[in-house]
Amino acid sequence: TIVAPVPEDIRLQDRRCGGPICCVAQPRLSHTFLMTTLGTDEWAGMDMSVRRGNDHDPSWFSGLTNLEDHYDMIIVGAGISGCVFAERGSKELGLRSLIIDKRDHIGGNCYDFINKHGFRVSQYGVHLFHTKFDRVWKYVNEFSEWMAYEHRVKGKVDVGEGYKIVPIPPSQETVNTLFHANVHTETEMEAWLNERRSVNENPANGEESALTRAGKELYDAIFKHYTKKQWDKWPEELDASVLARIPVRTNTDDRYFSDPHQALPKHGYTKIFENMIMSDPNITVRLNVDFFKERGNLPKCGLTVFTGPIDAYYASQGLPKLEYRSLRFFEEYHEPETDTTKSDHPGFYQPCLQLNYPGPEVEYTRIVEYKHKPNQPAEAKASKGTVIFKEYSCDHGEPYYPVPNPANRELFEKYQKLASDEPGVCFVGRLASYKYFNMDQAFLNALETFDEVKGKGVLTRTELGEGDGPK
Repeated sequence: TIVAPVPEDIRLQDRRCGGPICCVAQPRLSHTFLMTTLGTDEWAGMDMSVRRGNDHDPSWFSGLTNLEDHYDMIIVGAGISGCVFAERGSKELGLRSLIIDKRDHIGGNCYDFINKHGFRVSQYGVHLFHTKFDRVWKYVNEFSEWMAYEHRVKGKVDVGEGYKIVPIPPSQETVNTLFHANVHTETEMEAWLNERRSVNENPANGEESALTRAGKELYDAIFKHYTKKQWDKWPEELDASVLARIPVRTNTDDRYFSDPHQALPKHGYTKIFENMIMSDPNITVRLNVDFFKERGNLPKCGLTVFTGPIDAYYASQGLPKLEYRSLRFFEEYHEPETDTTKSDHPGFYQPCLQLNYPGPEVEYTRIVEYKHKPNQPAEAKASKGTVIFKEYSCDHGEPYYPVPNPANRELFEKYQKLASDEPGVCFVGRLASYKYFNMDQAFLNALETFDEVKGKGVLTRTELGEGDGPK
């Protein structure tokens, strides 16, 4: 059983702009919200009584009224892929688009807002922008100012000597701190790893794969239980591919990413999408509109651009659903110690934005403290308080991470064949591709898919590589 705090008063709110319509207190709930299955309300652990800091057009919430009879494109989903298609369609070809989304905001999973404590937080988990693709970096700079930021992740790990804070991915500092390895060069680190790595050219599962990369000590301390919490499967129950790319560094670089462009949008991620579509007369937006419920009531269009789960589009075909892992977030407000003689991170709950808990002693995988982000508004930086989010992995809710196994791959190929034969529909994005995309990969995939639609042919695609997946 997981116990998550819930505010005593839940106030009515205007979901369109995040501000309260009124301050009518709803019936008081118990001080704790007991859950055995992570609950049916996936947002029960987050306080979203105030969501401000973003802009909107009132027409976005007018349903299917006051629409044209025909649009060049009807775009299902107002996330990265949908907004790229609408923006490029308008700018390059003068196309008129109608974007619909069943959610009450734009930006997809990148959506962020300023909460009641004044902190900019992300509803769907922390997002970090990084890219090696110059085309993507140039494109996103059209819609936002950016602040340089290099993400660093720490892990709180106990190998029998009490908790220690170490860099993730594991590096020289990690093994020196946890195992007293006394390595100081890349050659020494490589030798330390080679003494522990298993030799297996054809690992049959995730555990065998991880042991060839990390050796038993790091596997047990960092990867084994974390994988179980993320996937609800032990590594030996997963494909070898899932842990084939676990990062282990031989140098002292403690950055989580190594891409040349790493930054945060100065005014948050939602502002990017506002700048992409809001002032464009060729783009119409309707939120709180479910494509599958309103399909027969939508205007005519030249092309439907579908960015949702590909199996949802074909639900009527009777095929099984594709598997995803989802997340739950549980928010806590704290007023940390500010005395520098009593804390090594005064004013903060923890020493970094993201602190992973790879051990089995707690059920959550990590704690995120957004106060560490440099793009916080001034009121947040000056606050004596802070908000943290404990993150749990689960098997139902918003689809975040595809579950890689032979059965899902075979099933996706069937959906892919149906999609290729679907007239007048373009499937684009991570959910339509049943693949985890980083933000930059999602932008590039959308840009290149639009290139193909515009050119009415298949172009040479950029090799995107693998997404980061669960962190």
